[in-house]
Amino acid sequence: MQETDHSDHRAREVGPRTHPKDRFHMKKNLQDILTGRLVIMGIGNILKADDGFGPALIERLRGRIKAECIDAGTTPENYAGKIAKLRPDTVLIVDAVHLDRAPGDYDILEQEDILRSGFTTHDMSPDMFMEYLQRESGSQIYMLGVQPKDISLGGEMSTEIRQTLDLISESILQRLKE
Repeated sequence: MQETDHSDHRAREVGPRTHPKDRFHMKKNLQDILTGRLVIMGIGNILKADDGFGPALIERLRGRIKAECIDAGTTPENYAGKIAKLRPDTVLIVDAVHLDRAPGDYDILEQEDILRSGFTTHDMSPDMFMEYLQRESGSQIYMLGVQPKDISLGGEMSTEIRQTLDLISESILQRLKE
């Protein structure tokens, strides 16, 4: 994977970061979905290296943006009721997912993409969770999926994931500053 120069990333909108051989094209841009009443939910296990991407992003954003930021850890279903009561326009779920791409590559996945593929690093059924959230809250549901490099227990977050975390957190902070 070629190195990316992030020195000018503030001037460009965050779009999909993909391996050159990848032919999947993102339908939505991150900036396009960060509108209205927004909930950002980070999912992942911080003890499993790159799987901690979701909670790490929430830690960087909480209290600094105009959105409800929830670190759901490995039990997002425990927060479904809270999200439904908030009645957000948009829910952005952030998680390490198997995209069959280079580590650190990411994409915005719409509900039907996730329902068709079911790719996740967790045992939870993403389709049932997302269907419930959509039905109960009436929200648009998206997932910011990031390709992990290592999800071993006790590992540290990889350089590729840390770079993606920097890029995405700065983009969201610029868009949604309090």
